[in-house]
Amino acid sequence: MKRLLLVSFLFIGGSVAAQTLQQKISNAFGRLQADSQCSYASLSLTVLDAKTGEQVFAGNPNMGLATASTLKTITSITAFNVLGPDFQYQTQLGYTGDIGADGTLNGDVIIKGAGDPTLGSWRYEQTKEGHVLALMADALRKAGIKKITGRIIGDDSIFGTQSIPEGWIWQDIGNYYGAGTSGLCWRENQFDIKLRTGVVGNPVGVSRTVPLMPYLSFKSELINGSSGSGDNAYAFLPIGSKVMYLRGSYAVDQEKKSISAALPDAAYDAALRLNDTLRSLGIIISNEPESAATLSAKNLPLPVISKNLATISSPALSKIVYWLNQKSINLYAEQLLKTIAWKQGRKPTTANGVDEVQKFWAARGIDTRSLNIYDGSGLSPGDKVTTLTLARILQSAKKESWFADFYTSLPIYNDIKMKSGSINNVLCYAGYQTKNGRELCFSIMVNNFSGSSRGIKEKMFRVLDELK
Repeated sequence: MKRLLLVSFLFIGGSVAAQTLQQKISNAFGRLQADSQCSYASLSLTVLDAKTGEQVFAGNPNMGLATASTLKTITSITAFNVLGPDFQYQTQLGYTGDIGADGTLNGDVIIKGAGDPTLGSWRYEQTKEGHVLALMADALRKAGIKKITGRIIGDDSIFGTQSIPEGWIWQDIGNYYGAGTSGLCWRENQFDIKLRTGVVGNPVGVSRTVPLMPYLSFKSELINGSSGSGDNAYAFLPIGSKVMYLRGSYAVDQEKKSISAALPDAAYDAALRLNDTLRSLGIIISNEPESAATLSAKNLPLPVISKNLATISSPALSKIVYWLNQKSINLYAEQLLKTIAWKQGRKPTTANGVDEVQKFWAARGIDTRSLNIYDGSGLSPGDKVTTLTLARILQSAKKESWFADFYTSLPIYNDIKMKSGSINNVLCYAGYQTKNGRELCFSIMVNNFSGSSRGIKEKMFRVLDELK
């Protein structure tokens, strides 16, 4: 009888403790809903037991909201499941035609992309621009090539011609974070523009670019902003144009004096850099570099590699996902989304990638109406996902052998391991936290808040503090 009473007491005590946690979260969430910054906002929070999937708290859990970059957690987890943590992209370097006795290649050199988002990236030793170019040049010299009668061609055809996902806005796509996808990425499809600030109200000057961009010119309509006004600069490149416009404002006290813009044709830029490298080494090249896009514009065919010289492997998927989430790299997420479609035997398009992500989670009990997305990064304001679905997907990862790699990829905010996401008047967080030895996973989203991002962030953190 005493043992029975003790068991009953422990059961009731555990129930009260769980209820207390739920009530604390409920009170904190209620305060956030009642805050003036949320007068016209839509809010949702779901907290689950990360081991069992049991619901700890749910506030508007089935409300579809813009996720911003917290969508990258879904893309990452799906990629781990479909591709595997050891998956690597393989870029090919080869040529067409034949090599004469005097070292003349009567043909073209081709860099054939396979969707690797890291080629030329500064984030890994083996992907850095100089290392990759040296590797390619060395492969060509070892083949005995001293002269090329054709061209250096960047072949990005594997991912098709639509580089910008549907739903992205015009203000984003000229900037580094809005760089389009490519079958042959290069330097994360971005370059830097160095600025020259001056008198408040006057235009900001462009001093140079890194690297040099000989095929683009720049028109600055960017205005010197007052001290403390921050970086509100945007780059715009009209389709088919070679003139990039800079607009907005840039504070005169900004220390960096630099913004990053999107490459209009990453495959062409990769071919150009290899072309310049080979010429600096004394290899004669008869024609200017090309890409699939520039050849198509001239109604010229895209040649196919007849002899492969080198294969360049990307870092493993686990390493790619690490930077994807740590620095919230939209390009990495979009490349993975297309790769998921390719892995499933479909044409690697954004739409097919979205379809495969939805099919994957539908097979695991997720209603696809709660996973209404247009891209893999969350940059599209049209993405609508429920916090319940996002939390369930986070919870599903907990039991997988690669979970440690995914968990490590998440940044730390407010002493919580979680991914953040922000676009215009949207702020979201999703991740994991341990409370009194109990492992939790959560997703919180606020759409259409008023006032400052800093203010709403602090108030959301007060809600998440209840998970600590």
